[in-house]
Amino acid sequence: MRRTLIGGTAIIAVLIALVAGYRLGAGTWPDTSLINGSGPAAAGAHVHESAEKGERQVLYWKHPDGKPDYSPQPKKTEDGRAYLPVYDHEEPQFEGAKTTTKTADGQERKPIYYRNPMGLPDISPVPKKDSMGMDYIPVYEGEDDAGSVSISPEKIQRSGVRSEEVKKRTLGHTVRAPGIVKLDERRISVIALRFDGYLEKVADVTTGTHVKAGEPLMTIYAPELLSIGARLVVEEETGWGPIASGRRTAAESARTRAPVIGARRRLENMKIPKDVIDGIARTRNVPDTIVWRAPNDGIVLDRTAVEGMRAQAGEVLFRIADHSYVWVMADVPEAELGALKVGQPVTVRARAYPDREFRGKVAVIYPHLNKETRTAPVRIELPNADLALLPDMYADVEITAGADREVVAVPNSAVIDSGTRQVVILDKGDGRFEPREVKLGQHGDRFREIVEGVKAGDKVVTSANFLIDAESNLRAALKGFAAEAAPAEEDSATEPKSGAEAGQ
Repeated sequence: MRRTLIGGTAIIAVLIALVAGYRLGAGTWPDTSLINGSGPAAAGAHVHESAEKGERQVLYWKHPDGKPDYSPQPKKTEDGRAYLPVYDHEEPQFEGAKTTTKTADGQERKPIYYRNPMGLPDISPVPKKDSMGMDYIPVYEGEDDAGSVSISPEKIQRSGVRSEEVKKRTLGHTVRAPGIVKLDERRISVIALRFDGYLEKVADVTTGTHVKAGEPLMTIYAPELLSIGARLVVEEETGWGPIASGRRTAAESARTRAPVIGARRRLENMKIPKDVIDGIARTRNVPDTIVWRAPNDGIVLDRTAVEGMRAQAGEVLFRIADHSYVWVMADVPEAELGALKVGQPVTVRARAYPDREFRGKVAVIYPHLNKETRTAPVRIELPNADLALLPDMYADVEITAGADREVVAVPNSAVIDSGTRQVVILDKGDGRFEPREVKLGQHGDRFREIVEGVKAGDKVVTSANFLIDAESNLRAALKGFAAEAAPAEEDSATEPKSGAEAGQ
């Protein structure tokens, strides 16, 4: 009985010792390898010897408390404890433990660095784990393109990354510009007499009145008209005018008409209506007054004619404009002029009629530029059958422009333009992206021509590309920092140790 109690007491003592030895901070049980002399101290003492004999290869050194802290060289904690070596046979599941790998043709590749498995902008020159215990992914020679970025599928989904294939397209581009309605210069007419006369009567026509061709405007009395009309009667009676064949001989006709300028021609040059001239020749009666009629349809722009006034030759009495066709003068920015051509279709929206669209075409691109506004006037001609468009109305102009051939184009959202640098993000698949500088050409409403940098069939990122570009720049900076830090660590590892360190 006594022996049984002694044995039970010994077992309880051993259990208490084990519980007391549990390290709360590290969360691990005591390393039983200390019993047989193979613990951290022993490992640190025999690491070089083992490596020299070629028995085991040290991959890296880890923190003695199991913290996610690793070193490519022997190292000690702040309290003087040595980091534990990790050999190649101890962690076969660690992807980064392999220092080389073979390609399909049997050639070996070495990892040049290790990247964060979650796609974070963090790389390491040696194998390591992240804070969650996940292995860093090795990047081998030939897999690392300059400035490329690898992102995990989870992060791609969270960031909303979208890609689209580069294709050849015919770019459609809408040039928008403000415009003002103007009269067609070719459809404006003035009424002025070519002789002196008096206005006996003026029709009830005022500025703004719409008149039709042939509508009476005024009645004119002109003494000169009477004398020339009388001469026309004499010519008709005496044969000084055009003589029908057979009435006189050719010699008589030539002798009679040679020194005479026909009265009919003079009346025609004075723009006397043809029906008035024919009436004088037919009736042999010269009227005291004639009625002057509108030469064409239009709206009276200006009236200076007043009943009873004396009108001198050349004085403008009426100005009439035909509004059935009008111009719209648009001020197009300098940057858009290269996309414009004569004949391109145009849509005009007058601010007075926001629900209506007027269709026309580009008629003239004026060969001069306004140096103050950096715009060029472009003339659009369009019909105005219902006379809705009035002179000096404001209008919004949309000119349908674009390339006349297929070009390599990407969506506008795919281009990152900093002003001095234009970049697209190539989607290389498997979560790998590469920034690529490009040269831009013409632009459309939704797409932009790429002259140089990518080709049809490539895939470019169309959303969240700013995040990838920023991460690429950060990744390149971190890679340079890691490359500089690695030689520094090697130099510090080869420095001679102090006497205290050597004695430990």
